[in-house]
Amino acid sequence: MSTVNIPVDTASRPLPDALAPHTDALAPSAPNERSASPAHTASPELRRQELAAFLRSRRERITPEQVGLPSTGRRRTPGLRREEVAQLASVGVTWYTWLEQGRDIQVSGQVLAAVSRALLLDPNERTHLYTLAGAADPMPSKDCPIVTPVVQRVLDQLSPLPACVLNARYDVLAYNDMYVKLLGELDDLPFEQRNLIWLLFTDPEYRARYLDPEAASRTVVARLRTGLAEHVGDPAWKALLNRLRQASPEFEEAWARYDVAAQVAGGIKGFVHPVVGSLRMNYTSMWLGPRQGARVTVYTPIDEDSEARLQQLARL
Repeated sequence: MSTVNIPVDTASRPLPDALAPHTDALAPSAPNERSASPAHTASPELRRQELAAFLRSRRERITPEQVGLPSTGRRRTPGLRREEVAQLASVGVTWYTWLEQGRDIQVSGQVLAAVSRALLLDPNERTHLYTLAGAADPMPSKDCPIVTPVVQRVLDQLSPLPACVLNARYDVLAYNDMYVKLLGELDDLPFEQRNLIWLLFTDPEYRARYLDPEAASRTVVARLRTGLAEHVGDPAWKALLNRLRQASPEFEEAWARYDVAAQVAGGIKGFVHPVVGSLRMNYTSMWLGPRQGARVTVYTPIDEDSEARLQQLARL
């Protein structure tokens, strides 16, 4: 059983590069204007140097292909270019360059969230970024950024029923042991690959667990397009979409059909397990907040044969 905190969905406003040096958020600030956070009480200069080094190290570990950007051949330096990070985060190139150079500028929590998503930071790295920047993490609750121990305990108590927590982007935020037994191991995957749409289109073994993978693929693509309408410009959504379009011609073909489908609270799915065989399951989704963001999804057998096979699966 595992929990992973996916970088949260927060909207960020594009910041034209030409305007970047003239905005209040980017102007150098006087010492008495700084917030009294612990990050500022030691050495501001050292903190900015650490922030600059951290950003460079995270940028240099990411390939263009990982974030859905075209490869341009051999590069003089590893990883992404600064302008590519700025593009992914929808901020000005000049502003991001100043940030990575350790200049004395102010940054907002929202913009840092966009940079965090562009650099594919995990939860610990995201926290480190905010600490070094001396900014408060906005952590909006609409997409359940943290799966609490209570939620994980609920998932565990649902066994032998497979259960997971998904967000609107189909990232798998948490799951119980039976979910892994039904659909395959997730613990060894980096968090950006723990996404049901990504797995359906790029992992043949995962895809083979679906009784009708073509129908499942069409459905999730249509729901992804519907969800994207509320997250236009969000780097995390754009990165997932670009990665899928480059990695899978099948996804590109499905995406080009412009099908849309609303998220639903339940339905029927069929699975094929390599040991116990086929299972027909009802799935029920229960949202963890007032908006249709993160949800607990539970699978229950629809007939006696599926019930018997699920019990067999639990004993494996």
